Amino acid sequence: LLLGCELTASTKSYTFQVDEEDNSDHILALSMVCLTDGAKDECNVVEVVGRNHENQEIAVPVANLKLSCQPLLSLDNFKLQPPVTFRLAAGSGPVHLAGWHRIMHREDVSFEEDDDLSEEDEEDLPPIMPAKKK
Repeated sequence: LLLGCELTASTKSYTFQVDEEDNSDHILALSMVCLTDGAKDECNVVEVVGRNHENQEIAVPVANLKLSCQPLLSLDNFKLQPPVTFRLAAGSGPVHLAGWHRIMHREDVSFEEDDDLSEEDEEDLPPIMPAKKK
């Protein structure tokens, strides 16, 4: 699924979240961030806001765009795990974000572990031979 959103002076953030009861794995990949028509020649800083392993909110800047020197940034499918918020931390935009969302359905697969490796199975392996000297 394709993802796209625009951050502006009036809409400074966009949150991507999935249904908490959904039993699938979700990957969100950010491919490109760019300034669009109407952008001023100012620094536009885009942050990704998520949660760390201690469930604390963290914000990481991923792009600093300026019309005259870097209006576009390719993020090479920067992968994130929802929920995630994209926030325009500085500037007035408009900044367009593009990427994709992949849903991987979990399958109920039972793995049978074979802990009963007998000595007979080990004896079937060929013995390790020393290297021949020339």
